[in-house]
Amino acid sequence: MSPVIEEHARARLITDGPLTRPVPVDLRYDAADDPRTVHIGLPDGTDWAFGRDLLERGLRTPIERGAVRVWPCGRTQLIVELHSTDGVEVFQFEIRTLIRFLARTRAQAPAANAASSAAAPSSDGSPEKRPSRTRPGPKEAQPDPKGAQPARG
Repeated sequence: MSPVIEEHARARLITDGPLTRPVPVDLRYDAADDPRTVHIGLPDGTDWAFGRDLLERGLRTPIERGAVRVWPCGRTQLIVELHSTDGVEVFQFEIRTLIRFLARTRAQAPAANAASSAAAPSSDGSPEKRPSRTRPGPKEAQPDPKGAQPARG
């Protein structure tokens, strides 16, 4: 069983007004749960689960998948835009924080991938995807068919 990687980070919440405000976020990765998924936990308890590759690609080029948009902002910042039924939240991260977190997840991924390759295939021959574990949050969002969504538990 691989350990859960958690990193407390600070992002800036971008608002309509002239000021941004710092907010604490939790970056989380659990290879035993799903080696392809990362989580961003917001202060209100909402937990966004989406593909690790989305963050990795977003470091270099704008990318959108479902309710999540990610793009680099200059050389040192990354923007993560999260869409839900409650509206849009836009966060600005230091790229080095995300690079460090993603490097730690990649170090865990080889062991997790080896374990998941031994998983029993589903009826169509593809590995079954387990639901992600999440923290409870007050926001309710419709599931996104492309897999990027706030998760509730």
